[in-house]
Amino acid sequence: MTIYEFEGRKPSIHESSYVSSSADIIGDVRIGKNCYIGPGARIKGDYGTIHIGASTNVQENCVIHARPEEETVLGEWVTIGHGAIIHGGIIKDWAIIGMGAIISDFAIIGEWSVVGEGAVVVSGTEIPDEKVAVGTPAKVIKEIDEKFKDKWKEYKELYRSFSWRYKDNLKKIND
Repeated sequence: MTIYEFEGRKPSIHESSYVSSSADIIGDVRIGKNCYIGPGARIKGDYGTIHIGASTNVQENCVIHARPEEETVLGEWVTIGHGAIIHGGIIKDWAIIGMGAIISDFAIIGEWSVVGEGAVVVSGTEIPDEKVAVGTPAKVIKEIDEKFKDKWKEYKELYRSFSWRYKDNLKKIND
């Protein structure tokens, strides 16, 4: 991992979290307990602040940024799918952001909400709690049920376990 201080703004990463060696963490980025930050992730708090809550996973090649003097907030147990872009806004606890999705400035993604793969949540949009939103621009199409939550708790726990499994078991086999 490459961790950068920028103009006095320093990252804070809980010791229990895993950050890939190919991820970049820049400036005022605060990563909570038991998080997984995958290869190629770029998390920039160069002129804004990024908060990542406990047990959240930021998968491969994601970009997370914040507007000047603003905050981008990812709650606890959030899943950010491969290649997603988060630029400002709030993603509440247990939310799921699909692969390649884009969350723009001032958007709010509700608790246990899902933004589908490739969806675009435009600036200022709010996706209510326990809803699924898809498309460009993202529109709510259905509600989340308990069966869905139970299954996703398993997936989220798997990524949470990566916070220590990768530390203990990831071994480079070539030079």
